[in-house]
Amino acid sequence: MDGEIDGFSYGLVTPVAAYVMACLGSALGLRCVVRTVHRAPGWRLGWLALGAVSLGCGIWTMHFIAMTGFSVRQRPITYDVPLTVLSLVVAIVVVSAGVFIVGYRGAAPATLTLAGGITGLGVAAMHYLGMSAMRLSGDIRYDKLTVALSVVIALVAATAALWAAVSVRGFLRSLGASLVMGLAISGMHYTGMAAMSIHLHTGPAQAADGPSGVSLLLPMLLGPVIFLILAGVVVMFDPVLILGDGEWDKPASQLPPAADSPKSAAGAGHQDFSRAQNWLVR
Repeated sequence: MDGEIDGFSYGLVTPVAAYVMACLGSALGLRCVVRTVHRAPGWRLGWLALGAVSLGCGIWTMHFIAMTGFSVRQRPITYDVPLTVLSLVVAIVVVSAGVFIVGYRGAAPATLTLAGGITGLGVAAMHYLGMSAMRLSGDIRYDKLTVALSVVIALVAATAALWAAVSVRGFLRSLGASLVMGLAISGMHYTGMAAMSIHLHTGPAQAADGPSGVSLLLPMLLGPVIFLILAGVVVMFDPVLILGDGEWDKPASQLPPAADSPKSAAGAGHQDFSRAQNWLVR
């Protein structure tokens, strides 16, 4: 007997929340990678690492927030804790590989293809590894064609994300790229979920060993979510973001003169306004 799958047990709450987290992780990853071009080489490692972990946590958090809304109405679902944790590690490691490749070698087509392939296949592996952590009284089966489509989406999304990370400049453009990337990540997840069917075992429903979905996933999600919030604070207080490129690290002798008259104050205000305009479109 086939199980009746419901991927939206809480309505639109879980897909919307999952999409928001995917966008947040994408935005932070973009900003951190773009930021590397403004730091001395000694700072590049830190910004790339922060961007990679942010993007990896965003992808993993998106997946498991969406999974809290997943249910099979005839069977209780539990999760294998080690496999669930391993899926987070895989997400961070493969995203880090892609980010560091493009961060140090640039956005040449061959580099993007290599980095996007590694990251895309890794994201797909994270998704299906997380799915394999589910325990229920039934057999999980996948439609091969739909699985292949989900992997293609992951490859395209990963390559586009890495290209945007080193190519897109300016707040508004980065925001738009983050929204598109969040949509692609969510699309890959729900395409993978559409590939799944469950054949239930005969007999009374019995819960498999392990914690249930909500009791396990919600506490586990706190760590990555808190990390993303803290990473957001770091990015928001980045002096380049506040002062503008090329201004934060200028010596005092090169800074504009203090506004000690109405005319100079007006000039300073005009410069600040112009800098803000340039930052939005850069």
